[in-house]
Amino acid sequence: MYCFPQCKEMSAASCMLSEEQFLCSICLDVFTDPVSIPCGHNFCKSCITHHWDVNDQCECPMCKDVFEKRPQLRVNTFISEMAAQFRQSTVKRSSRMSLKENTNSGEVLCDVCTETKMKALKSCLVCLTSYCETHLEIHQNMTGPMKHELVDPMENLQDRMCESHGRPLEMFCKTDQMCVCRRCTESNHKLHCIVPLMEQYEKKKAELSETEAEIQKMMEERHLKIQEMKDSVELSRADTDREKSDSVQVFTALIRSVEEGLAQLLDLLEEKQKTTEEKAEGFIKELEDEISELMERNTEVEQLLSTEDHLQFLQNLPSLNPDHPPTKDWTEVRVHSSYEGMVRSTVAQLEEILSEEVKKQLESELMRIQQYAVDITLDPDTAHPFLILSDDGKQVYYGKRKNRPDNPERFSETVCVMGKENISVGKIYFEVEVKNKNKWELGVARGSINRKEPISPRLETGPWILRLMNGGEYKAVGVLLSLKSKPQKVGVFVDYEEGVVSFYDVDAAALIYSFTGCNFTEKLFPIFGPCLDDRAPLIITPVSQTQ
Repeated sequence: MYCFPQCKEMSAASCMLSEEQFLCSICLDVFTDPVSIPCGHNFCKSCITHHWDVNDQCECPMCKDVFEKRPQLRVNTFISEMAAQFRQSTVKRSSRMSLKENTNSGEVLCDVCTETKMKALKSCLVCLTSYCETHLEIHQNMTGPMKHELVDPMENLQDRMCESHGRPLEMFCKTDQMCVCRRCTESNHKLHCIVPLMEQYEKKKAELSETEAEIQKMMEERHLKIQEMKDSVELSRADTDREKSDSVQVFTALIRSVEEGLAQLLDLLEEKQKTTEEKAEGFIKELEDEISELMERNTEVEQLLSTEDHLQFLQNLPSLNPDHPPTKDWTEVRVHSSYEGMVRSTVAQLEEILSEEVKKQLESELMRIQQYAVDITLDPDTAHPFLILSDDGKQVYYGKRKNRPDNPERFSETVCVMGKENISVGKIYFEVEVKNKNKWELGVARGSINRKEPISPRLETGPWILRLMNGGEYKAVGVLLSLKSKPQKVGVFVDYEEGVVSFYDVDAAALIYSFTGCNFTEKLFPIFGPCLDDRAPLIITPVSQTQ
């Protein structure tokens, strides 16, 4: 009985043999279950079996000998053990080379070189082996016309080997989403959806390229958004600085006016006090003179009263001036100054100055808002049947009912019409002439407003409108407003992000009312209601900045 050498000796021997001695000429891989056929050539059992199954006759793929009867195949245990030892030593060498590469120069070395390891030129993804220039030539001669896939030298090629069958992972199981070898497709994954690894690679790479493009696009959009936000911050800073400068000027002027008014008032008070003191001093001088005269008279009277001689008393009595010294009636004389009205007058002047400054600020604010002017055109598809629209879409008034299609966009219960333009970001402003009308409604509404039911304005859901009723009652969502004058032209301003809808008396440059803190979540459209039985039109006018 023939005794096989020890494993260690076999491993050493296998290392002395070339790779081609352990390759199946059909699959070009290290033998798996090698069998010998009568002509003496060796193949993997599964390879030669499959070869004969798909061909009409049993012949040797190498020497083309034909066998009348399919030979009985038995595994050549000697070659099988030698191939196993060769595969194991190759894996160990590959591991050692990987370790050496990691600790030294980082180069991938040839797996076939037995002594001095040469730098690998290519790695074979089929054989899972790296080759130097010399062994690469031998490998290519062995593979012949069946070209293996060669790539730049790679590390850890053993990771590309199926752990169960020791064969290259060259297929992909879409059912289990994993890489498999050809043996796996005949066993555990037999009924699964299998595609070549390259096909799945190309497909997923294409999908990933699309994902990369989408990510790049999203990144670009976000970079643009960041720049937009930075630009907005800069614009906001410029606006803030301008507002701060204007505010400092206004309040400095107001403070200066107040200080000047206070100084003038104090001067007036001091001047009046001085006049009062001078007047009092004059009166006191007069009173002191009268007192001196009265004292002299009193002395004469006392002397005469002290006379005990009746004759002498009566004889001297005529010498006494029978009249009192000339004196003044001081009963109604007052020197207290009245300051009533002085403070009120000064405050009234300051109020006038303040009113002028407020008016200037309102005019300035309106001019800034008018920069967001938008050309609004009425949408005939939304007009109530009783409304008449001008050909240019700029005027609307109440009239005789028109036969219009009852499309979903049309108002049927509330006599109003929407504008074509909308806002979902930023700011807009437009002006409407309302003179000669005793009733009207004007503002903005959500695009989803129910147009087949009566409109009930609410602060939360809108519409956000200003109303004139009965010729003089102005209301904003139930709030009755008190206006100094009747607006002839109304400006409507919307700041979507800030949730603000404001109404202005354009001619007076005065704010009528503002809805603030609104939560806008969809597109807003201008809405116009000329109201029933009022045939004067609402007219959308071009915006000319207030001077």
